[in-house]
Amino acid sequence: MKKLLVLLLLGSSVAYGQRNFTIEETVYGPAKFAPKSIPSAKWIKGSDAFTNLDSTYQNLLIRDVKNNWQPKPFITLQEIQTAIGTAIPNSKITLKRFPTNYQWIDENSIKFTTAADKKTYTIAYNIKDKKAKVIHSLADAQSTEAATTSTSKTAYLNGNNIEIIAADGTKTVVTKDTINGVVNGTGTVHRNEFGIDKGMWWSPDEKQLLYYRKDESMVSKYPLPQWDTRVATIKDIRYPMAGMKSEEVTLRIFNTETGEQVTLQTGEPKEQYLTIVTWDPSSASVYVGVLNRGQDHLKLNKYDSKTGALVSTLFEETSSSWVEPQHQLAFIPNKDDQFLYQTDKDGFNSLYLYNTQGKLLRSFAKDSIVVTDFKGFDEKGNKAYYVGATNSGLERQLFEVDLKSGKTTQLTQTNGVHNAEISGSGLYILDQYSNSTTPNKLQVITKKGGKTNALFTAGNPFTGQINLPKIEFKRFTSADGKTPLNARITYPPSFDPAKKYPVMVYLYGGSHAQMVTDRWLGGVGYFDLYMAQQGYIVFTLDNRGSDARGRDFTRVTHRNLGEAEMEDQLVGINYLKAQPYVDAANMGIFGWSYGGFMTTSFMTKHNDIFKAAVAGGPVMDWKYYEAMYGERYMDTPEENPEGYAKTSLLNKADRLNGNLLIIHGAQDPVVVQQHSMDFVQKAIEAGKQVDYFLYPTHEHNVIGKDRIHMYEKIAKYFDNYLKK
Repeated sequence: MKKLLVLLLLGSSVAYGQRNFTIEETVYGPAKFAPKSIPSAKWIKGSDAFTNLDSTYQNLLIRDVKNNWQPKPFITLQEIQTAIGTAIPNSKITLKRFPTNYQWIDENSIKFTTAADKKTYTIAYNIKDKKAKVIHSLADAQSTEAATTSTSKTAYLNGNNIEIIAADGTKTVVTKDTINGVVNGTGTVHRNEFGIDKGMWWSPDEKQLLYYRKDESMVSKYPLPQWDTRVATIKDIRYPMAGMKSEEVTLRIFNTETGEQVTLQTGEPKEQYLTIVTWDPSSASVYVGVLNRGQDHLKLNKYDSKTGALVSTLFEETSSSWVEPQHQLAFIPNKDDQFLYQTDKDGFNSLYLYNTQGKLLRSFAKDSIVVTDFKGFDEKGNKAYYVGATNSGLERQLFEVDLKSGKTTQLTQTNGVHNAEISGSGLYILDQYSNSTTPNKLQVITKKGGKTNALFTAGNPFTGQINLPKIEFKRFTSADGKTPLNARITYPPSFDPAKKYPVMVYLYGGSHAQMVTDRWLGGVGYFDLYMAQQGYIVFTLDNRGSDARGRDFTRVTHRNLGEAEMEDQLVGINYLKAQPYVDAANMGIFGWSYGGFMTTSFMTKHNDIFKAAVAGGPVMDWKYYEAMYGERYMDTPEENPEGYAKTSLLNKADRLNGNLLIIHGAQDPVVVQQHSMDFVQKAIEAGKQVDYFLYPTHEHNVIGKDRIHMYEKIAKYFDNYLKK
């Protein structure tokens, strides 16, 4: 049985020469004190060998089982540089270190990107002949983020339109839209929900380019004031609020041989979501998850790539709350008529094997494991691999699935969070993991027999330098008495249970986020560590609604965001208040985005707990939030008026008690500033005092050097009100 309580002691508070973090290290500390590792370790395609960079980042090393995984010289930076000089005469490309972004194309070739001459180059290097060639070079004005490359040509964005450049430099213009609000090939379709992170896909035969065309010209413009000129100007963004007119998206295919284009006939209504877009291995068909705007009815449709016509609906998935497709189909190697589909329809996100006629062949759902990262197949296509959340979400372990028998085997065993990759043959596992006592460990596991070869174990990067707190994992039971909840307490160094300490509760609480895991530092942020060093008890709990715990754990929030979440948070808060070392009269709470919504909810709905609070980028009323996310959880304001009224904080500003600091980025395109401004106005009308700070140039998150300024402000705010 897994331990429910883990105690992590990080350093002695009396060790000579140790110190606390500086406020600058709350931002730069994660890089400065990152546990050491073997950099850029990657399996070679089609091989049971892998490569990694040496500690100087000047050489690529190779490791294989024949040499007991010991490193041998393989490629030098100088060889790469010489090859580039030959391939691109008079080039200004100067590599100061071996490209960490290298990828294996096949067992003889790598590719990588680098920048020079106001261009971004993608370069391939052949190991056998030691020659380099430019796959493509794109000017700064051309979007390399959206670029998608076949072996002979590259599609990229130039403004809102798609162009293709061939290896010989020939350019083809794919789209020529000039309408404000029409964008082609972008991965920002549907505001990046539903796992969407790209907007263009080459067909397997590399002759057809599939792409999104987003028309948001009918979506309301939202003004963001710009103060960089003497007279301020307005930058408009398209922002579809819940219940309002949303974007209309289509999928198109461009044939590079004929120049013809077709539009997939995804039908009406136009306001729907086109998700999990996947090419058939034959290039003859495209599969699309067509999700209604209400997000409770999904159809997996198959379309003819030549005509765009609907071929068939393979299956449908419905829910009383929401259906949330997140992952492309994964076709089985050597079986073009079978694929894996991911869904949580049976309770936990799992793999399901279907054929291309829509018949379910096998479910690979396993106990309460949540598939978090699909890792692919072995070369023969007999096995599939994934990383799954286990131990009530605390851990990530690697699993193997036998596609024929359905047998599932856990391949990693040590508790913690594993990031593991399988060699092409499926015989070896390159496993990197950390847990509460292990900063970082890299090992190769021989699957048959489970033999492990430890390649690298990182030491504690704080030893002898930083006066670290202790971190304790806790487990509570949800407010409904049914579900375990994971929590974490960070204690001040030299913690004395006979003393009383002020508290900072740090929370998020929303979906697709998990704050507590069994990894190095337990998921604690450096600002949390800093505040503990300043004498605070820092507490974090993952309530129902957060990630990696399954369908029912999440769906309890439907149409009433914040309610079950606060009930669960109160379980942990009441525990804290009962501890003799907690100064219950001096407790604070801090959260950002959804956490800002939760923070303000506590200061109005449970307003007798916290003396001080900081709400960053807070949602104050869900009717102001965008349709894709908001309507999934709340439906529309017209469909759920009671829920919107209950969760709105604008009509509860008169209940505000205690000291509340609201921080917002003036350029926030996610939680627009209207949320906090309207709350401040309601507070004024109610005679309530609110502290407010604006970061004029930042969007949803305050980043860079200004983040140091923000953390200093938050720390001082809590000190002013919570320290006697």
